Amino acid sequence: MSARLNSAQPYAIGLFRIVLGLLFAVHGAASLFGVLGGAAGTDGGTVPAGTWPGWYAAVIQLVAGGLVLLGLGTRGAALIASGSMAYAYFDVHQQAALWPIQNGGELSALFCWGFFLLVFTGSGAFGLDRLFARRAAADGEPAAEQQPLAA
Repeated sequence: MSARLNSAQPYAIGLFRIVLGLLFAVHGAASLFGVLGGAAGTDGGTVPAGTWPGWYAAVIQLVAGGLVLLGLGTRGAALIASGSMAYAYFDVHQQAALWPIQNGGELSALFCWGFFLLVFTGSGAFGLDRLFARRAAADGEPAAEQQPLAA
């Protein structure tokens, strides 16, 4: 059973990456463009351009989420996304209370740890990272290893 699950690991990571990236990008799009209900607390509006930290967080959410969704530069984009969510949790949410359930920071904590996992696993299956690595290998260039390590 374990061998069968291990063989499906790249596909599970790829699907996890796609869903996580999509959900993150949607948050950025809602804050920047007012779609899907708009930014939180604005009654369908957008975050004013250039405001700290909301506008910059929304740009990171849209760009990093899109890159993770596509599996393009996954590790770098996931590292930036994870860091932005750690900042959001500790700077915005933890001031209200220690635990995420008390301070409304569950989503920030989950995004932070989800993206942090992708920093170490890579894009998994279905990512453009893998496609470009295959092309580089076919052209004779050394390609970065994309297979996750099984425990």
